[in-house]
Amino acid sequence: MNNKFLKDALGWGFVLWLIGYVLGIVLFMLVPVALIGWIITPIGIVITLWVLYKKIHSEEFKYYLKLGVVWMLMAVVLDYVFLVMMFKPEDGYYKLDVYLYYLLAISLPPLVGWIKTNRKDT
Repeated sequence: MNNKFLKDALGWGFVLWLIGYVLGIVLFMLVPVALIGWIITPIGIVITLWVLYKKIHSEEFKYYLKLGVVWMLMAVVLDYVFLVMMFKPEDGYYKLDVYLYYLLAISLPPLVGWIKTNRKDT
């Protein structure tokens, strides 16, 4: 693994997760718990797409595929350690919004990678 991939995978993966984590803590004080994930999701999509289009540069689709796997695995592990184990939510943590988040974490990078690597320059 090269330094560029490590920066993109671990660096941006952690930054994106941390943005959602901080937003979740802020929203916890403002909205019902059941709505937090649904409010963060569109914000997270926009920020993730910005990172994928502006900060991640690769000519290989496989790079984006691996990026999605790492980002999803990081999200699962960091969520478990810093949300499930620390806060022990009474009604549980894993709901539809969380599964959607994991699905987006693994699918947005390859989707954008496919678009970027198959672009026809005319």
